[in-house]
Amino acid sequence: MKKRYIILILIALLTFNLPVPAQETKEGAITDAILKNIRSSIVFEGETRGIMNAVSSNNIKNLVHNRTNLGKIDHHFAVKLDIKGITNQKSSGRCWLFTSLNILRQRVREKFNMGSFEFSENFSFFWDQFEKANLFLEGVIKTTNLDLKDRRVEWLFKNPISDGGVWNMAVAIIKKYGLVPKSVMPESFHSENTSAMRNILRQKLREHGIRLREMAKRGKTIDELRREKIKMLEEIYKLLVFHLGEPPEKFTWRYENKDGTLSEPMTYTPLEFFHKTVDVDLEDYVMMMNDPTRPYYKLYKIEYDRDVFEAFDWTYINLPNDVLKKFAKLSLINGEPMYFSCDVGKQLDRKNGILSVDNYDYESLYGIHFGMNKSERILTYSSGSTHGMALVGVDTSKSGRPVKWLLENSWGKGAGHNGFLTMTDRWFDEYGFRLVVHKKYVSPRVLKVRKQKPILLHPWDPMFLPVEDR
Repeated sequence: MKKRYIILILIALLTFNLPVPAQETKEGAITDAILKNIRSSIVFEGETRGIMNAVSSNNIKNLVHNRTNLGKIDHHFAVKLDIKGITNQKSSGRCWLFTSLNILRQRVREKFNMGSFEFSENFSFFWDQFEKANLFLEGVIKTTNLDLKDRRVEWLFKNPISDGGVWNMAVAIIKKYGLVPKSVMPESFHSENTSAMRNILRQKLREHGIRLREMAKRGKTIDELRREKIKMLEEIYKLLVFHLGEPPEKFTWRYENKDGTLSEPMTYTPLEFFHKTVDVDLEDYVMMMNDPTRPYYKLYKIEYDRDVFEAFDWTYINLPNDVLKKFAKLSLINGEPMYFSCDVGKQLDRKNGILSVDNYDYESLYGIHFGMNKSERILTYSSGSTHGMALVGVDTSKSGRPVKWLLENSWGKGAGHNGFLTMTDRWFDEYGFRLVVHKKYVSPRVLKVRKQKPILLHPWDPMFLPVEDR
């Protein structure tokens, strides 16, 4: 009734050409005066008009590519590990898995005197997805007493499954299911192009999750929910088999070494093959990180940052970059690659394979300063760990200080510099995040931190969003 009365008054005012009462301006709104001042702050003459014409008609990266930085960074390294066979994750978020297996395959090559070797990423990915489905369903069962709008429940249903991950997830899958050569379980279309399968799995898991919550509301016990969960996992297993193929329980394998000698064929289970080929205890690797938003020399654990339900979350020691680099350099000198993750999309010259903070000069083009530091970028969701690669080389100055680092990527040989990326030391400081190093290269002071009770971090922390959400 009140709305109709106002409309009638406005009609009357317009009919008799009477002035309409001015609408009260709300504080914080953009007024005509404010807009006039903003418009007057830019003058479309000469340089400004030229910049507008250039920016509006071209790819920005082509315009801001810093030509003065070209040729200043070479791809030569004083310490460089012998890498054979660049891998390709294709259109998937499995960089963490490729990186982990690339690190371990170096041991196989050396042990059996092989020219090249590759583990089956598809085999490990199958079990990663299966275990993540179980982790989600167990998370739902654990939180059936919470409202659907509770933040933890909301996070679970927003992130039921992904193909992203970190080192500890690879460790958990390998220790539980073993490994097989790539020839035994090759890639499938959907292992190389994961989005369609991921969407189907997410839809089904969310449906399963709602059904479990409904059962809990009807008074079903935990045991009853878990029996129903097993039936649900049967459907997930079937979907994975359809998309990826069924992982073998046993297989026969033989290899040819560098001398052309062919081995006798041997039959293995995946776990037997793992123990035969990888002669290192995966628990001996130390997970570390550089997160300047939190105190250093503290132990942290990220809830739900795992794939296997009974395994461990990503649990890391937060350290200054100079300490991380000291351990990394020592590992490389001794011939051991490392798991390294970073915000790879920042200042990446993909064509030349260079990660440098000087690659792109946005400020000179726009005349606008961009000034957030690493902590500010993390806290505002502007930067985080998005991509894993193997750290395989380092180049130093005469004083021994690192100048640049070499990364073995998993985007194929045609990406970057023959499949590798060269990272400047300054870029490492700004956009490097995670590093995994064998404990024999880590100082006693840092190893002692592992004995602390870890500080639990929520899965929705700005540092730990799923890769595809960045």
